[in-house]
Amino acid sequence: MDVIGVGFGRTGTLSLKTAIERLGFGPCLHMLPLLDDPERSALFRRAAEGEPGCLAAATAGFRSSVDWPGAYFWRELVAAHPRAKVILTSRDPDKWYRSAHDTIYQAALHMPQPEGESAIRMARALVWAGTFGDRFGDREHAIKTFHDHNAAVRREVPAARLLDFEVRQGWQPLCDFLGVPVPDEPFPHTNDTASFRDRRLMAPVGDRPH
Repeated sequence: MDVIGVGFGRTGTLSLKTAIERLGFGPCLHMLPLLDDPERSALFRRAAEGEPGCLAAATAGFRSSVDWPGAYFWRELVAAHPRAKVILTSRDPDKWYRSAHDTIYQAALHMPQPEGESAIRMARALVWAGTFGDRFGDREHAIKTFHDHNAAVRREVPAARLLDFEVRQGWQPLCDFLGVPVPDEPFPHTNDTASFRDRRLMAPVGDRPH
């Protein structure tokens, strides 16, 4: 991989995926397409259970990654791809929690089990249980988890490899970091909360950001 996004879902990861692919670093792994990919979803779940080789198989063919499930495996991916650049998408913690609570968390609570079962199992294992300890509904706990994750990334990833990024900053810092020209087009801003609700694609996790 050339680019590894390590920010949680609902921090603009779908916008970042679109931007990264526009800049030539695709295909970019994101939770959204995995909802229709039961075999790859199962590989990520098995990787979380400690099966050797499953993470490499699950990420095979991707030049970049953003959002969960990649963010769950951020340490493994950063170590496995030592030349990759790392992007931490972040946003105001209160706004992040409100957005995640009102979109992907509600989707997880109300998604019928038979539909997309493999992806739902993976999302629950890696995100709701694996990341938040089945306590996402506890706002204080979820925001602390968000803070702790971001602090760990900033502490463990060398500054020269890391871009601390908010999608509202647009193309310039991203392109400077990746060493590519700024496109002559607006930065993509996709999947805000209203768009998420309007689509009624209430998938179990991932961002469908921003």
